[in-house]
Amino acid sequence: MSTASGHASTYSDCVASLRTSLSFLESSVSTLENGVSDFPRLLNVLKTARHYELIPQNTLQTAEASLRSELAPAITTLLDRADAHIDRVDRRIDSLKARAELQQGRLADTKQSSTSASSSSRAQANKGGSGSAQLDASAKLRARVLKQRREALQYSVERLELEVLQKERELRKRLDAT
Repeated sequence: MSTASGHASTYSDCVASLRTSLSFLESSVSTLENGVSDFPRLLNVLKTARHYELIPQNTLQTAEASLRSELAPAITTLLDRADAHIDRVDRRIDSLKARAELQQGRLADTKQSSTSASSSSRAQANKGGSGSAQLDASAKLRARVLKQRREALQYSVERLELEVLQKERELRKRLDAT
């Protein structure tokens, strides 16, 4: 019987070892259950959301080409309008400068003529010339009218010369643009 009792003690050791392993296995299962019980919630928390959609390069290039073809005529039109407006403003500035120079010249001429006329009338008055030497009132008026007419014609000629210069500039600009 010693063999039977020897086997029984071996079996009892095996059973004890098996029970210990079973208790470790049960504790492992309970630990896993505790760790996995929150798994559905963690799945939702860790679920990635795509915020940006990736598109192929050729689709992007097609969209860019489409935008360029749609916007190019409008941009060209706007640039042409801006250039035309700038040219108009430049011409306006040139004409205003020319007009200002012309007006300054006319003012200088009238100042010179008034000072020379007053000095010549003083000189005649100082000489004490006779009534026939002095121009009578109607002759003075006629001379003044003729002088004003001459100044107006000079002004018109200068203005026409400036217009010709401006037209030549515009023509040069057009020829340079083409």
